[in-house]
Amino acid sequence: MDHVSDCPSTYLDHGATTPLRPEVARAMADARSQPLGNPTGSHRPAQRARRLLEESRDEVAGLLGRSPGDVVFTSGGTESANLAVFGTLSAALHQGRTPTVVSSAVEHPAVRESCRAAAQSSPVTWREVPVDRCGVVELDALAEQLELELRGATTLVAVMLANNETGVVQPLARVAATVRERSDTARLFTDAVQAAPYLSLADAASGADLVALSAHKVGGPVGVGALAIDPSTELVAHHYGGGQERERRSGTQDVVGAVGLATALRLAAAERDDAARRVGALRDRLAVGLVEAIAGAHRTVPAEVATLPGHLHLCLAGIEREELLVALSERGVCASGGSSCASGALEPSHVLAAMGVPDSLARGAVRFTLGHDTTGADIDRALAVVPGVVAALRHGS
Repeated sequence: MDHVSDCPSTYLDHGATTPLRPEVARAMADARSQPLGNPTGSHRPAQRARRLLEESRDEVAGLLGRSPGDVVFTSGGTESANLAVFGTLSAALHQGRTPTVVSSAVEHPAVRESCRAAAQSSPVTWREVPVDRCGVVELDALAEQLELELRGATTLVAVMLANNETGVVQPLARVAATVRERSDTARLFTDAVQAAPYLSLADAASGADLVALSAHKVGGPVGVGALAIDPSTELVAHHYGGGQERERRSGTQDVVGAVGLATALRLAAAERDDAARRVGALRDRLAVGLVEAIAGAHRTVPAEVATLPGHLHLCLAGIEREELLVALSERGVCASGGSSCASGALEPSHVLAAMGVPDSLARGAVRFTLGHDTTGADIDRALAVVPGVVAALRHGS
């Protein structure tokens, strides 16, 4: 296959990072336009920093349907997930309880590996709940797992709102009801990082006690996130120092980053319904076109299953994922193999394994994720490029 160095770029990897929105960049530049001090200080630059920080907190909280005091700013979705898992389990241990954490089998590595580490380094029990062949958590299995524990034993249940690889939207309201019915102490944590651009988190995540966000998935800056914590949830901090964020996450806050997160969430909320319809239609056109044009293309999640409108996950028989991604990149099409935290890994995705996808198909997994700035021309170009790249790889050229 010839290398094409001057081809245009078609960015279909919003699930990994959505490029910084111009409006967000302007809001952040405006925040920097005058001196900013440390928000804990008393002079005018510090007062300005504190005002911007708290205005951003108010806005994020409102979009989540929470109180401002519930929102803790973090360095991103990974830190938020770690704080949710380790913070709640540590609180239980400090109370003399031996906690159990229950998670779905398709959680993001930030959640899954936190659960694994907690179980390896302390008297914590970790259980995984299976999903069906579409990647939807098995509610009966969740109920059964909770009933196996004493009503006061389960500390945390982690079920993501929407999967980062497949885009499958979980029935979180039913998960919350199951948890409430069968446990007196369990708190529900949901990773809403991928869902934030397209779902109203005030509605879709209302049953969760802890909700994680990341700015760079909604057109905000990299390195900023938030964890919403219900006041009834006991949580032990894992960053110590100055006692910022109501002593739940010490360290000088990234004021400009908080402004960027709040601005990005506001923009996403304002255009959510229109964006979901437009992006969903583009995703469907891409799906139909690729499945028709590529022999052996398998749409991992059936079209009738609820997924985020920007996600299209395909498994391509007879293709190695990394070869495909490199070849697409050389032709100017940006995609990924699944989780951005494991996109270079050679082993099959744990998400696909949990769904029962054979290794022979999982090796050819590719994730196309569209965003607010994806156009019809991007889809046209992907449809023109991807089938030819797959055919060339299959023929060894």
